[in-house]
Amino acid sequence: MACRPPSSLNNGQHRFTLDAMVGFKRQNQSRYLGLEPRLTFGSIQGSGIDSQTQIAGAGVIGPASAEKNCKNTHLTAKQQAICSRSPPVLQAVSAGARLAIEECQHQFRSARWNCSVSPENPENVFGGVMLVNSREAAFIHAISAAGVAYSVTRACSRGELTDCSCDNRVRTRQPNNWQWGGCSEDIHFGEKFSREWSDSGEEPVKEGVLHGSKGLAGQLMRKHDSEAGRRAIRSRMQRVCKCHGMSGSCSVRVCWRRLPAFRVAGVALAALHEGAALVRLAQRGGRRPARLRPARPDLKRPNKTDLVYLEDSPDYCERNLTLGIPGTRGRVCNRTSLGLDGCRLLCCGRGYQTRVRDVTEKCKCRFVWCCHVKCELCRHTREEHVCN
Repeated sequence: MACRPPSSLNNGQHRFTLDAMVGFKRQNQSRYLGLEPRLTFGSIQGSGIDSQTQIAGAGVIGPASAEKNCKNTHLTAKQQAICSRSPPVLQAVSAGARLAIEECQHQFRSARWNCSVSPENPENVFGGVMLVNSREAAFIHAISAAGVAYSVTRACSRGELTDCSCDNRVRTRQPNNWQWGGCSEDIHFGEKFSREWSDSGEEPVKEGVLHGSKGLAGQLMRKHDSEAGRRAIRSRMQRVCKCHGMSGSCSVRVCWRRLPAFRVAGVALAALHEGAALVRLAQRGGRRPARLRPARPDLKRPNKTDLVYLEDSPDYCERNLTLGIPGTRGRVCNRTSLGLDGCRLLCCGRGYQTRVRDVTEKCKCRFVWCCHVKCELCRHTREEHVCN
C-alpha cells in the first residue's frame, strides 16, 4: 500500500480513518503505530509516492506501544474505546486499510480516475473526491470495509488477536461424505468488527442536514456501501478439503472454510461500481426512518449487495485542485485499445503524443546450478503514447 502522512478519511461526517490506520509517516516519524526502527518498510507501486515513504502495519506492535497508539487523534472517541479493548487490533485495521488502497489502485489503474492519493493532504488521502457522494466514493467505502473485515478475520485465524480464533460454528452442520476440521476462518467476527469500527467513525448528523458530505443521505449511503463490501467477502468464502487415508485412499475427507484472495472481492466490487444504483433520500414522515430509494421510478431498487451513489462523478479529465483530481494529462495510454486505457477515452479527446524511450531490461535468463538465475542486459527502444 502506499504510504503517506497520517490523515483521516474524513469526508464530512465519516471518519473511517484510512490514513490513520495505514499509518503514513515520514522517516523521522518511524515509531508511528508502535513500529520499531528495525522493521522493514516498503512502498506502494504506481502510487506516485516516493521510495522513502514507509508502510506502517508491516511489523508487530508491542503491548505497551499498542495501547498508546489507541489514543491517536485521528480516531473518534468510540474507535479509541474499541481499540483499548484489544490494542493489537489496530495493526489488523492498518493492514486492512493498506490492502484496500492497493486493490483500489489496481482496479482503477487504467481508468480516468485511477484511485490517486494525495500525500500532501492532511485531511483526506483521496482528496476532495470523497466529498462527492459519487460511485467512486461508493467503491472506496465498500473496499475499505471489506479490507478491515478481511484483515481482522485473517488475524484471528493466525492467533494474532485474543478476542477471536477459528470459527467453530460451522462444525454444527452435518455434511455428507466429509467432515469439518482444521481452522475455519471466522468471517462473522471480522464482519462484526468492521461494522462496529466504521459505525463508530460516524459523527452524529446535525438535525435538518440532509444532503452533502455531512448530510443524512451521505451517511446512509456510506453504511449501505460498507455493508456491500463486507458481503462481497462473506459470500465468496471458500471450502477447501484435504484427504486422509492409507496410500492416498481419501477414506477421510476433512474440510474447512477460508477467505478468498482479496483480489476476488476487488474484482466483484469493481463490477458493482460499474452498475452502481443512483438513489435519493426518501423521508417517510412520523417515526419511520428515512431510507434510500431509486432516484427515478424506472430504476431498479438496489439490494444489499449493490453499491449506491447520490451524485454524478466529477470530471476526471482535467486537473481540479479543489477536489484533488490530477487529470489525465501525461498519463500513458494504449493506442490500439478500445477500452478505458485507450488513448481516445483516457485522453478525453485531447489527443496524445508518441515518444520513443531506450529501455534496458534483463533478458536471456537461465538457471545456474546451484542455485541462482543469471541474466543478460538487453537494450531496446519502446514507444510510449502520452495524453496531451
